[in-house]
Amino acid sequence: AAVLVMVGFGLVAGAASIGAAQGPPPGVQGRPVCGPVAGPFARCHAIQVLNPSALARTHAKGGKPGPPTTTVGPTTTTAAPTTTTAAPTTTTAPPTTTSSTTTTSTTTSTTTTTSTTTTTTSTPPTTTAPASTACTADHPGLTPCDLQSAYFLPSSSAGAGKTVAIVDAYDDPNAEADLATYRAAYGLAPCTTANGCFRKVNQTGGTAYPSGNTGWAEEISLDVDMVSAVCQNCHILLVEASSNSLSDLLAAETTAANLGADVISNSWGAGESRWEASYDSSLPSGVAITASAGDSGYGASWPAASPKVAAVGGTSLVADASARGWTETVWNGTGSGCSRYESKPSWQQDTGCAKRTIGDVAAVADPATGVVVYDSYNEPGWMAFGGTSVASPVIASVFALAGNSHTGTAVSLPYAHTSSLFDVTSGSNGNCSVAYLCNGTVGYDGPTGLGTPNGTAAF
Repeated sequence: AAVLVMVGFGLVAGAASIGAAQGPPPGVQGRPVCGPVAGPFARCHAIQVLNPSALARTHAKGGKPGPPTTTVGPTTTTAAPTTTTAAPTTTTAPPTTTSSTTTTSTTTSTTTTTSTTTTTTSTPPTTTAPASTACTADHPGLTPCDLQSAYFLPSSSAGAGKTVAIVDAYDDPNAEADLATYRAAYGLAPCTTANGCFRKVNQTGGTAYPSGNTGWAEEISLDVDMVSAVCQNCHILLVEASSNSLSDLLAAETTAANLGADVISNSWGAGESRWEASYDSSLPSGVAITASAGDSGYGASWPAASPKVAAVGGTSLVADASARGWTETVWNGTGSGCSRYESKPSWQQDTGCAKRTIGDVAAVADPATGVVVYDSYNEPGWMAFGGTSVASPVIASVFALAGNSHTGTAVSLPYAHTSSLFDVTSGSNGNCSVAYLCNGTVGYDGPTGLGTPNGTAAF
């Protein structure tokens, strides 16, 4: 029998249930899509909302009610075996979905196959969004319009020519087709292999893809949809590691950089270990890298602890009647903390942690204010998700919009532009001996770092 516990305290016993100040009605249930791991293996940080119809409708600055309290079922997905099965290589352009009609929570999509000729020029092809991008409210969860509104993003005018890489484990056979459905539903221009916008490779850059995995496919769909929502003109490079071992994921990381990624997003993590400095050396340099801070409440994880990445925490994001139109508090499932092993980088000045402090910045992650995603690989299609797996690709895409991802140590940029971030000053993700490491406060704090994007100037 399923046993439900509060997602809000991120499976950490004793942490508080946050969000009462927002007056959320109860009802949302969720489950982590990737199971627990040990040793040099990573788990993804996506949380599926099991009853998305219970999500509050929070479209565009309407002063809507706060999010429901979230519950989560037991983790049932375990790390898949590290052996892989090569998928057949295809040289034909996959179908592009140009329309989608939804009448109930089960979506029927009409797919039209088109052929687009890619012209090779000195610059990569770009995808231009339609002049008007209306966001349907047919599917529960935050939409591209909501995210762009909440974070004041120039999503329709910036990002052309930039590539955001998604590094995940295993294969999502339906990744491109599902992405087409999502983008069509929200008025975004097609992003396909044929037009040069989308590319999927394995961890060595080839097309013999690893074996499929339902949980990691959900993660992949979430990641590519969030890039589309925030940076609709960005190209998307999906690099699928052969397994969820850190060695395979790091090989995929290197491939992403070698194939020209401007930003790399990692919506996964592992426990800290005394060996993580050696893993740091395998992370690419000269490119912005983001990593989700975790979904288990207060506590550090890797690669978020690495000084080479921007550690991304999570918030609850609720539409209200303020001038901004939105309010944010700490999501009480987000990770944060003081690393046991990583040295403190020069650009991080907080005094309550002698080593690297997690995190740096944040974005929406609470499943109770979850985002809408389309995934059809062993799933029904329209779904909703939370977790810091949402926040990492959102922040990666903001780096791409800003266009400064190759400028020195990109992770340090927000520390020089704190006034261009929304400071998150309330909420908690657990118990800690140094208050700011687990509580939202004025200025820097562990759960949300310096804050959430207010445009792109901080990136």
